[in-house]
Amino acid sequence: MATTMTVKGQVTIPKKVRDALRLAPGDRVEFGVNREGEIVVHKAGGRTPGKERAAKRDRFEAARGKAQQKWRTDDLMALLRGED
Repeated sequence: MATTMTVKGQVTIPKKVRDALRLAPGDRVEFGVNREGEIVVHKAGGRTPGKERAAKRDRFEAARGKAQQKWRTDDLMALLRGED
């Protein structure tokens, strides 16, 4: 798995690695180098302060699939625009 580093030194942790470490938004990670010179990533204890809300499902995700009425996009847009 390869990723590209930004000019700020930031990289995206690949999804397979995030899943394996059970990482969620706001989780802290620790980086280290083992004796063979390989980079090691560990899930660190605790969350980054102020990021607790990011780890929760957002309000739109919580509401997704709850509507009782099935709208077609064209019909909904016409209703919202006041078109008859």
